[in-house]
Amino acid sequence: MRETENIVVLTGAGISAESGIATFRGPGGLWEGHRVEDVCTPEALAADPVLVHRFYDARRAALAGVAPNPAHAALARLDAEWPGQLLIVTQNVDDLHERAGATRLLHMHGALQSALCAACGARVQWTGALPPGSVCGHCGAPELRPDIVFFGEMPYQMERIERALADADLFVSIGTSGAVYPAAGFVQGARYAGARTLELNLERSAGSAYFHETRLGAAGVLVPEWVEAMLG
Repeated sequence: MRETENIVVLTGAGISAESGIATFRGPGGLWEGHRVEDVCTPEALAADPVLVHRFYDARRAALAGVAPNPAHAALARLDAEWPGQLLIVTQNVDDLHERAGATRLLHMHGALQSALCAACGARVQWTGALPPGSVCGHCGAPELRPDIVFFGEMPYQMERIERALADADLFVSIGTSGAVYPAAGFVQGARYAGARTLELNLERSAGSAYFHETRLGAAGVLVPEWVEAMLG
């Protein structure tokens, strides 16, 4: 394999679960006691905006009670010290990567601490409650909604992600189920482009067969070990 200069890291719910954030699909397919279809689709937002807004208000408020764990800290260290290209792509909507210090980062599924105007597309930082009918400061429309990519909507910055995957020498997936597309297909794209592929996960994912190597264990242990080896 070619020398590693450019790295793409994909993180999923498993990395934040170690900080106490519930994974997206819990027992029975529920997320914090709700069917995913009732809180994470455009149809759900149209049918019951009060429920959907309150759901994400609660998730946003819960961020105050959690903190980055050693896996977040290790990736922030990699971000600060890696001399080549690096892109951390997270499927998570929490802010733990940022709080750990990562900057070469994008949220492909949106962010809890952001509001999106459904009328003009503007995005603004948002930390408190976001009731239905909140007014956009850019266009004045009462159309602010959680800046979350619902099922059926296109994830953010896919062109940038695809360029990074095409240029990557190493693709690392951390704490992901390998079941949600398009992120589940990143390993195939990176491998086709010639990258080495590594999975760090609590258990084998649905896409483990596509990785050159899988290491099983807690992200808080595996990720610092891997980063230390890369920087050492």
